[in-house]
Amino acid sequence: MTAASGETLYKALPGGDSRAKKHSFLAESEISRSLCGSSDNFRKGGRMVERGQVKREMLGSRLGFLLLSAGCAIGLGNVWRFPYITGAYGGAIFVGIYIFFLFAILPIMIMEFAVGRASRRNMGLALRVLEPAGTYWHRFGWVALVGSYMLMMFYTTVTGWMLSYCWFMASGALSGLTPEGVGGFFNAALGRVDVQIIGMSLSVALGFGVCALGVQKGVERVVKLMMVGLLLILVLLVVRALLLPGAGAGVRFYLVPDWGKFSEVGLLNVCNAAMNQAFFALSVGIGAMTIFGSYQPKDRSLTGEALWIMGLDTFVGIMAGLIIFPACFAFGVEPGAGPGLVFVTLPNIFNSMGGGRLWGTLFFIFLAFASLSTVIAVFENIISYSADVWGMPRRRATVLHAGAMWLLSLPCALGFNLLSSVQPLGAGSSILDFEDFLISNNILPLGGLLFLLFCCRQRGWGWENFLTEVDLGVGVKFPRRLRGYLTWILPGLILVLFAVGYVEKFGLMEHLKLF
Repeated sequence: MTAASGETLYKALPGGDSRAKKHSFLAESEISRSLCGSSDNFRKGGRMVERGQVKREMLGSRLGFLLLSAGCAIGLGNVWRFPYITGAYGGAIFVGIYIFFLFAILPIMIMEFAVGRASRRNMGLALRVLEPAGTYWHRFGWVALVGSYMLMMFYTTVTGWMLSYCWFMASGALSGLTPEGVGGFFNAALGRVDVQIIGMSLSVALGFGVCALGVQKGVERVVKLMMVGLLLILVLLVVRALLLPGAGAGVRFYLVPDWGKFSEVGLLNVCNAAMNQAFFALSVGIGAMTIFGSYQPKDRSLTGEALWIMGLDTFVGIMAGLIIFPACFAFGVEPGAGPGLVFVTLPNIFNSMGGGRLWGTLFFIFLAFASLSTVIAVFENIISYSADVWGMPRRRATVLHAGAMWLLSLPCALGFNLLSSVQPLGAGSSILDFEDFLISNNILPLGGLLFLLFCCRQRGWGWENFLTEVDLGVGVKFPRRLRGYLTWILPGLILVLFAVGYVEKFGLMEHLKLF
């Protein structure tokens, strides 16, 4: 279906413009009936939903939906990014503020699910289907495509690091190295063009290869296996890390507040970092959760499902900290050393273990699975955009976007070697830092703001329509009393912390020393 035919579909919905004027959205909305037929069709015909001349594949099970959505949320944001940010912003204080922001922005995840399930479309077309007549929300549909690309332009490179370390651990390249030697090995790997290109290329090929198989046979099936394996390995590694000599100091660093560092950094900076991490960890703001909502039947309320997903995400983040920090203190590694922390600390854990080479290989395999689950989920968002907005067949979309993603990921992959002189955010920064800033400090929070306004404002989809959709099915119902918070307080908070992020990033905080 082309963009033009999408407009035709929108206008052909029962009532035309009067549908939008009435803005009614009953338990089985007229929109859903016209697009999908009755709710009984959701679970029939191999879970394919009829939509006029288009069939939409549905997820095969509730577990698949939960693990797939969690797989999108759980990834490098939990294991790579969370530990070093925690170390840099006051340990347990940051953890507490971070959990607060997880709950604060959870409604945005729920809104993404609701928009997707109500429209049965990717964000690129969902806004057009649900918007009232005479409004222009659909003009922001591009956020799904651009945001997904921006995220993956550096995420594929870091996923490539995980894949490379699977081989390094299996081959014994890290065995017997001192903590300093492990750190030097990682820096040397960053400087090798072949290692960076091969790792990034593998992540792109594997991600799009899984998506090419389809929703059930590819995306759902593979991510389910990845997530189960990851959770099992994480539990075992936490136990091993806590038994290391000196691990207690790491646990105290993690669980005891560091008020000195907190005061040094400042409240606004800590809150900004926590909010950005929450957006990054939950993967909200770019429509990735919208597409999974569009594959979900209406038999369960979306609030309860989102709580399960956030719980899994938080569990993995906390578990990662219980691996990283005890190991840091056991081996004398600085907890706030940066993204490379995981590639210095974890190999040292394995070098201290009996059979560590095997365990290290398995861990990096499943760590790669965690990152690949996010890659697959976001790639699916990109492919679905092409299908919904441009009417492009899945296979053609897969080939087109695989090539484009590989080319656009090259600058980050080369940013630590051939392009190391490119320092867009000042001395010592990298292309990865710049791309991370664009997505974490800009697109994700502003995309979240877009969903807030669309679901809460009368000139958008509207509060009552959102509540009706989100509460369909059994499970936890969305608190109606949060309307004021979501309409005014959370949008204002996002804008304030968005501004603070720029002040901090570009060295202006000294001139605005308010806290």
